[in-house]
Amino acid sequence: MTGALQAHPGMLVLARESRGLTQVDVAAAMTKMAPAGAAAVSQGYVSRAESGRLTVGEGRLESYAAALGYPPDLLCLDPQVSGVGVGLIHHRKRAALSASALRRIHAQLALVRLQMTGITQAASTANSPHRFPRVALDDLTTAKDAARQVRRAWDLPPGPVADVIASIEDAGGWVVVRNLGSELLDAVSQWDDLQVPLMLVNDHAPGDRCRFSVAHELGHLVMHAGPGTPSEQEKQADAFAAEFLMPAADIRKAFSDGVNLARLAELKRVWRVSMSALLRRALTLNAITEWQYRTVMVEMSALGYRTAEPVEVAPERPRHVRALVDSLLSVRGLTVDQAAACARLLPEDFKRLYVAGDRSLSPEPLRR
Repeated sequence: MTGALQAHPGMLVLARESRGLTQVDVAAAMTKMAPAGAAAVSQGYVSRAESGRLTVGEGRLESYAAALGYPPDLLCLDPQVSGVGVGLIHHRKRAALSASALRRIHAQLALVRLQMTGITQAASTANSPHRFPRVALDDLTTAKDAARQVRRAWDLPPGPVADVIASIEDAGGWVVVRNLGSELLDAVSQWDDLQVPLMLVNDHAPGDRCRFSVAHELGHLVMHAGPGTPSEQEKQADAFAAEFLMPAADIRKAFSDGVNLARLAELKRVWRVSMSALLRRALTLNAITEWQYRTVMVEMSALGYRTAEPVEVAPERPRHVRALVDSLLSVRGLTVDQAAACARLLPEDFKRLYVAGDRSLSPEPLRR
């Protein structure tokens, strides 16, 4: 029964943006679903609904939810009260990513938090206290210091990190891999100190780049509790990722004889980061000169390594989400429809997102 339910304006916006739809798209979809002879739904109606100037309830709520592809009860949640407000978000993206695409991905991140919260609660799994430290940077504490603190806090052994995503999950964070519909963004993350640190990772990136992007986002979560200068924070997150994945104390000796392409390929297999990241690390540690760095970069460009490097690194995948869903379906005995309701998703979306192997939901507008 949805007669007493009323849509929340903020959730109407969030749900629409998560689908990559415009107000015109939503109005057209609702019009298409309307009974024969019914008046067309206008873009103005959607605009007024999203601004709170009119109430969406009863029959209109059903058609509105169908147009967006979500259960009606999702649209009635207050994003802030439900803990899915966008808040402060960090992301590793390229400048060419459009504002609308970024809004879509941010909205997806907010709804992923709601889905994960529902799945966790339904699985009767209490969130253990996470082990994410906050490290405030100052004149004496650098991003490299922050990376070392995290490695110590998580009891990571010297050398390469075996699995970055598994390390984050073991520390109590949530990592979800999705098709984010763009190659211009690798990952987004959010942590407000009140909820579980959350990271949404794009599934398009090669394994080596994905590891660096995830470590980069981890740096944001640990070091940047509030807004700051974006360019400075990006540099700090890169420095954190470099030290977290390639600790100076452990990797410096790998460059003792200089660096060439063959050596970079060999090191890539060991450290599972890109050859270009290893080369930058060698320069940062003063293991090679600027001239050597530029010479190798020219060679890499001539061979096309700047766009497609040799030596494939297997992508890392989260395990915590799958374990929770398996618990719902196998241990607790919920049907897919019941589990989908816990996540505030339609059954077909829940199956694509959380049941069908590693396949992930495409963010394209819904097929009509």
